[in-house]
Amino acid sequence: MPWLVLGLWIGVLAIVGPFAAKLSEVQHNRITDYLPANADSTRVARTQDELPGGETTQLVLVYHRDGGLTAADRTTAAGQVDRIAGGHVLTATPKGVPSADGTTLMYPVTSNEPGTDEKKRDALVNDVRQVAHTEGGLSVEVGGPGALATDAAGVYNSLGGPLLYTTVAVVALLLILIYRSPVLWLVPLVVAGIADFLSTGVAYGLNQAFGTTISGQSTGIMTILVFGAGTDYALLLVSRYREELRRFERPYDAMTAALRGCGPAVLASSGTVAAGVLCLLAADLNSSRSMGPLGTVGVLCALVAMLTLLPAILVLLGRRVFWPLVPAYGSTPKARRLSLFTAMGSSAGRRPLVVLASGAVLLGALALGMLNLPGPGKQEDSFVDKPDSVVAMESLAKAYPDRGSQPISVITPAGKADKTLTAIRGADGISVARKERTGHGWTEITVFAKDAPQSAAETATIERLRENLKGSYVGGPSAQQIDLVDTNARDVWVVVPIVLLSVLLILIGLLRSLVAPLMLVAAVVAVWGASLGIGGLVFGPLLGFHGTDPGLGLLSFVFLVALGVDYGIFLMHRMREEALRGAEPAAAALTALRTTGGVIASAGLVLAATFAVLTNMGLVQLVELGFVIAVGVLLDTFLVRTYLVTSASVALGRRVWWPGALSRGPGPDAPDAVRPKRQPEPV
Repeated sequence: MPWLVLGLWIGVLAIVGPFAAKLSEVQHNRITDYLPANADSTRVARTQDELPGGETTQLVLVYHRDGGLTAADRTTAAGQVDRIAGGHVLTATPKGVPSADGTTLMYPVTSNEPGTDEKKRDALVNDVRQVAHTEGGLSVEVGGPGALATDAAGVYNSLGGPLLYTTVAVVALLLILIYRSPVLWLVPLVVAGIADFLSTGVAYGLNQAFGTTISGQSTGIMTILVFGAGTDYALLLVSRYREELRRFERPYDAMTAALRGCGPAVLASSGTVAAGVLCLLAADLNSSRSMGPLGTVGVLCALVAMLTLLPAILVLLGRRVFWPLVPAYGSTPKARRLSLFTAMGSSAGRRPLVVLASGAVLLGALALGMLNLPGPGKQEDSFVDKPDSVVAMESLAKAYPDRGSQPISVITPAGKADKTLTAIRGADGISVARKERTGHGWTEITVFAKDAPQSAAETATIERLRENLKGSYVGGPSAQQIDLVDTNARDVWVVVPIVLLSVLLILIGLLRSLVAPLMLVAAVVAVWGASLGIGGLVFGPLLGFHGTDPGLGLLSFVFLVALGVDYGIFLMHRMREEALRGAEPAAAALTALRTTGGVIASAGLVLAATFAVLTNMGLVQLVELGFVIAVGVLLDTFLVRTYLVTSASVALGRRVWWPGALSRGPGPDAPDAVRPKRQPEPV
């Protein structure tokens, strides 16, 4: 049987291999891949693609000298711009706009040469940067939406290799420390790598069959989930397999028993994560919605690999895979005077209400840190290290305080273009407005506000334009940020209830109770609030971030709820097993914690470490997401599961299983003679 499973996996990988290699070809990081599906800015971006020349790439060349530009500087700048115009197809001849103080000269450059091809856009930006170079103390920076997109794409394109290698290294180190074996750690790591390879092939298939959006962010999260969740399932299975090897002589029989024992918990756990992540399909934001199917693919591929391929390999390798700590048949594990989790459980069991109240107060106090979270970040706040495009935007903001440097794009019906242009020029907060391309019944109007990009005043100007220009659409980079914030706020109200309901229904079905699922869900929601609160104490004061990603709240909620309930399932499922055997509530809770605490702690450390890998990436949104989830997993593992859930279970007694049969008495599997005598195990 193990050889058959191994053969089937070899066949599957041979089929999937060619498709997995193509995933990078369909990965896109254009703004339309992240924008809200039905927002004005999305309509503008798509309409611009259809206008003559297709999508435009907008750049701004910023020439600067602190003491004031000289005549030679202006000549140098004009010469460089002429060389750029001579080497590329531009929509108009660039004209220099000097600053009032004479220190800066701005050249807007627009080209439709790249169209929607990201590689051509990046080539254009890089060529412009090569031509527009510093000479004789004259500094030059290349900014604008096109340059920002290229810099962001550079970070996303660099994620694949470093993210995978760092994740593998972190997981490998932790598995070596956990297993203390020179061989065993390699088996789940290799299986997780195979699951990741399988997930890339399946993701490519989803893209081809259903047009699922593939972005750098979604593929990165998918890899993290495969290694994090997959390693968690491996830890639970290997731990149970080690136990069963002491009871069964044949590894095959031991593995069969291990799968029967922990299989339901692993299936329910993965189902909860998959269902929670899949709820992101209800989001209107493209970037969030695309993460739903890809995250689900990652979890399910990890599940299939860990419940089929991993058992087959372990059975084929036999007991020697555990060397030097080989579990011999008929042996008993080395007794410990007092395990950490026995001590923790006993402290929670002695004064459950005090522990529960103290933990709730602590989580509530940490959640107050959310009040210190920075507001929604601007585009220039997206990078950990400032690239050239962000430096250019900051220079423009200083040199042109009374003029916006970032275009606002208006798409209006061609028949009323002149009327719309007149209305725009007469509106408050407008500096410049001019007609651009016309095609397919639409006319493009480029607008510059008087105020700095993404300032409160510019935001008010955009909102007035949208309110007054009926039948027209207002887009551009600043409008896109407004739509991102607004749509994320809408998605929170839609997705969060769906996630909570889905997770709750799965828990009710698994635990045959209403109280226990409500307790677990309340616990993970509290962890989410506390994790965001810690983020509020760290992002601005310690890391110097000036804004938070609009999607941080929603994505961190989905992942923390789905992944946090994971460990609740491991603990409560074992607690239910003990209750079915006749254990009293306190004894069942303490036994479950003692037997699963080590596995849950190991799994929590691995999962937190894999998400912490994101904090080493170059985009603020990934750093923030990785930090919040990693902190949340650690809180859930070492505070909520060990202390709060255990103490709540002890305090509630049999009521934790209400209205199920267990709430009315011991389980049917308990011998009558044992039922009244079962007491909490002494410490």
